[in-house]
Amino acid sequence: MRKQKERKRKPTELKCSPAKLLKSGTVNNLTVNDPYPNHPRPSSEECRAVRDDLLAFHGFPQQFVKYREQRLKLLPNEDEYGSTTSPQAELVVSSKESVLDGLVSIILSQNTTDANSQRAFSSLKSAFPTWEDVLAADSKCIEDAIRCGGLAPTKASCIKNMLNCLHEKRGKLCLEYLHDLSIDEIKTELSQFKGIGPKTVACVLMFNLQQDDFPVDTHIFQIAKAIGWVPLDADTKRTYLHLNTRIPNELKFDLNCLLFTHGKACKSCTKKEGNQQKKETTTSSCPLLNYLRKK
Repeated sequence: MRKQKERKRKPTELKCSPAKLLKSGTVNNLTVNDPYPNHPRPSSEECRAVRDDLLAFHGFPQQFVKYREQRLKLLPNEDEYGSTTSPQAELVVSSKESVLDGLVSIILSQNTTDANSQRAFSSLKSAFPTWEDVLAADSKCIEDAIRCGGLAPTKASCIKNMLNCLHEKRGKLCLEYLHDLSIDEIKTELSQFKGIGPKTVACVLMFNLQQDDFPVDTHIFQIAKAIGWVPLDADTKRTYLHLNTRIPNELKFDLNCLLFTHGKACKSCTKKEGNQQKKETTTSSCPLLNYLRKK
């Protein structure tokens, strides 16, 4: 009788909503299933060429430099370019944001500009110096703190739910334990939080856990279709699966940052003609011109 009671009690141990059953190829198996095994692109050579062309055109994006320094710090000697970690790398790594800080920053960056998301994060940290303060705060107060980033009710609910779940499961508000898990284990852990989707998980993996993953946002998705790296009928989920299979691990971080940066700047590749925030990049100057699908 005692065993039966224990079994009945198990589902209620975690009071927050558990993740839905994970289907093959959605979360747990993202790194091993290729939905387009007969689509040969991109090749390793093409990935490297695109990386080099974008790097020559844009330089390495300043907003991602601190994350690149953190990755270089983990390498034993030289990076792929033959350059060693800069003297400032020790300082950058020692003051790096926590995994929890990174996750909340990514949540706040959804469906808004970089400037607005950074403003929202700074406002949240100013109003609530610790994550324990955020957990104890009323949801309305959290909404007010992040309102400048847009979708305040949705994002506040996501953050509050995530902190509640984390506290109930781990007893403290810290995600540093994820460093000791495999990629699939990390995906399973983070996917338990309501509102945390595959793209957010992939960003945490790449930026805050220094793992070789390749998030696919709308810019990268549009470019991947434009240059034929995925079939025209591909969706973002299958694009993520395919590109993570095809792109060499050592190129994923730089290529992702450069494609994201280029996608925001070049309307030729993303076909977002009406977006006023994009810089004017003409078709003739686009470094990916020779890779675009022939119409």
